Formats: sequence, structure tokens, C-alpha cells
Amino acid sequence: MKVYFAGSIRGGRQDAELYRKVIAALKEKHQVLTEHVGDLSLSTVEDKGDKAIYEQDTTWLRECDIVVAECTQVSLGVGYELAYAEARGKEVHIFYRPKETQLSAMLAGNERFHIHRYADEAEILAQVKNIG
Repeated sequence: MKVYFAGSIRGGRQDAELYRKVIAALKEKHQVLTEHVGDLSLSTVEDKGDKAIYEQDTTWLRECDIVVAECTQVSLGVGYELAYAEARGKEVHIFYRPKETQLSAMLAGNERFHIHRYADEAEILAQVKNIG
């Protein structure tokens, strides 16, 4: 299965190490199209240019079978990716830490999205391994 992993880049890289671990867990069973999101050296300003990033990401979103998003760090880009995925009928799994953020009602209220709350790294990694 092809997985599009979504996590904050320009919205903040506080969870980059967690993204790396989640991507590694997903890769045990799936192909992850967006491994770069877990790259600890990835900066909030990419060199590719906005248009190239948009084209590549929307291509991957059309190609993927499932979207997995970590939404604790607020990100306009991740929100857009989730809406794009929904419009194309993709299965979407959203993870977040409720003690640190309140998930947008536009996500939490969408019955098509699978919402997963978690408290710590061990919990999200266990949940991710059950996807697909």
C-alpha cells in the first residue's frame, strides 16, 4: 500500500523526530511516498520552489492509497492535504495529542476521517502499525 504521510513543515518542525519514527513504523508494511517529512535536516524553507512542491505533493496524493497525518502541530499545508485527499476519496487517518492541541472541528467533525488520539510516542507507534 502507498502511504502519504503528512506532518508540519513550514508550520514548525517540533515533531520532526516523531515523524521520522512514525514513517519508519509505516515502512515496515507499506511504501511511504513522503519520507522527507521525517528528515531531521529538512528546513521550514525548501529549495525546490512552491510550485514544484505543490505539483509533487498533489501527484503523490493522487497516487497514494491512504493518508496518515500527524496534526498536533498546526499546519495550513496539512489541512489542505487532508481536504485534497478527502475530495479524492482517500482513506485518511489523523493522529494528535489532545493534551497539547485541540483538533479543528473541520477535521474532528468529519465522519470520513479516522481520528486517533494518543498520549506518547509508544502509543502512536502501536496505533500506526495497525493501519492497513
